[in-house]
Amino acid sequence: MRTLYIVTYDVCDDKRLRRVFKTMRGYGDHLQDSVFRCELSERERIELVERLTREVKHDEDQVLFFPLGPAGGVHEQGVSYVGRSYSPSLKVAVVV
Repeated sequence: MRTLYIVTYDVCDDKRLRRVFKTMRGYGDHLQDSVFRCELSERERIELVERLTREVKHDEDQVLFFPLGPAGGVHEQGVSYVGRSYSPSLKVAVVV
């Protein structure tokens, strides 16, 4: 089962910030400056945490994972907004 996460980060150094951003792009959709929407299996979440652990400076930087429940579930459907509307990602797996 895949879980939807909102992942935010605050990284103090520009070089580390770029590395964290590149890492995050491989795991989710970039929503805003330091905010990503990620649909992750437990294995993918652990892998992402391990990669980020190597990238950040633990006494200066912070990465937060906010679980929103099953991907495509009611929590994502209930997102409210001001300004541009929010529409959940429609990515699906394609088996060839």
